[in-house]
Amino acid sequence: MADRTTRLSLRLDFGDTVRLGPGKVRLLELIGELGSISAAGRAMDMSYRRAWLLVDSLNQAFAQPVVATRPGGKADKRAGLTAFGREVIRRFRTMETAARTVVARDLRALENAIRADAEPSRMRDPEVGAT
Repeated sequence: MADRTTRLSLRLDFGDTVRLGPGKVRLLELIGELGSISAAGRAMDMSYRRAWLLVDSLNQAFAQPVVATRPGGKADKRAGLTAFGREVIRRFRTMETAARTVVARDLRALENAIRADAEPSRMRDPEVGAT
């Protein structure tokens, strides 16, 4: 049988337009580590434009920016997390950990109910992506 690793994903929908999920949070983490939106995008196999649009959407959604950019300097060291950006990451990761703890027993029960000969799904969840 194929890999049976079960993953739990958290996605926050603030109304109908603002979403925060593991993809955007990972992008923020990489910006914090690499100091660059383009380098973070490359690390995630994402175009600079896509990465920039995701960052811009978060900066526009929150009352405070999550990423600050600066002109000049090295081309790949022009972006960084704001204090609020670090707080967003911390709170999201805390919620993920809490969610895993709360659902652990039920998740194990469902994992144990999976057929041993179950094949990987041929359909992708339309909700999956950089949220």
